[in-house]
Amino acid sequence: MFRLMAQFLAFKVYKFSLKGTFPRDKKYVIAVVPHTSNWDFVIAIGVRTYLKEPIHFVGKKELFTPFTSWFFKGLGGMPLNRKKNEKVVDAIARMYGEEDIFRMAIAPEGTRKKVDEWKTGFYYIAEKAGVPILPIAFDWQNREMIFHPLFTPTGDREKDFVYLKSLFKGVVGKVPEYS
Repeated sequence: MFRLMAQFLAFKVYKFSLKGTFPRDKKYVIAVVPHTSNWDFVIAIGVRTYLKEPIHFVGKKELFTPFTSWFFKGLGGMPLNRKKNEKVVDAIARMYGEEDIFRMAIAPEGTRKKVDEWKTGFYYIAEKAGVPILPIAFDWQNREMIFHPLFTPTGDREKDFVYLKSLFKGVVGKVPEYS
């Protein structure tokens, strides 16, 4: 029910359109920029429902209780069970090896507030798992979700970040001052 309501909100109420092609590859990291509002998640669930494609997010295993697990998993959530002393990047990269289809969405900003620098985890997860990155622009000003082509990290993070950030120039989030 929540998924259908999210789809209605995404396409009928907020009038979002999709630009570009959503790749059917089975494994990649989805970098969604900018992330300025909780509404981004609702719109993303609506788009995921419309596409009828598995898209995941990761949450700490404590969120996936017997009472909430069905809800989070239904939205694409995957519990992150970090082994003792295992780094988050390593734990998530391991999930790519364990799943047949795994497309994890993550906001490189790491928060809904304005940031000067992106977190690097999404990049290192892609490198460690040996998967490409799907950059997706969440453009609230033009009501577009833009699917850019898959990008394979080169190992030169600084150069790759310059390229990736260039894809989001002029994109405005729901809360413009946080974009």
